[in-house]
Amino acid sequence: MKVYDTGYGLLVSICDKEVFGKEFKEGEVVLKVSEPFYGGDEVPIETALEYLRNASIANIVGKNIVNAAIEAGLIHKDAILTVKGVPHAQLVRIEYGW
Repeated sequence: MKVYDTGYGLLVSICDKEVFGKEFKEGEVVLKVSEPFYGGDEVPIETALEYLRNASIANIVGKNIVNAAIEAGLIHKDAILTVKGVPHAQLVRIEYGW
C-alpha cells in the first residue's frame, strides 16, 4: 500500500501481494500494477480498510482487497472492472461544505 497526500486529501493505492508488479491485458485494456505507484508498506486488511475509509481517491486491485472493500461498504460490487480475472476498483469521495 502506498499513501499520497495530495493537499486535497489522501490518495491510496493498494493491491494484493499476488498481483503486485504485474501487468494484465485484455483487449485494449491494460492494468499495470506498478511498483512505483503501488509499492510501499505491506499491511493487514484491517489497516488497509482504515486508510480506504479516509481516502479521497483510491485505486484498489486484487481479489482479496477488492472483496474486503465491498464487504466494508466502501465500493459497490457493480463498479468493479475485471481484467484477466483481476478485479480493479476506484474510489472517489467528494466532500463539500456549502
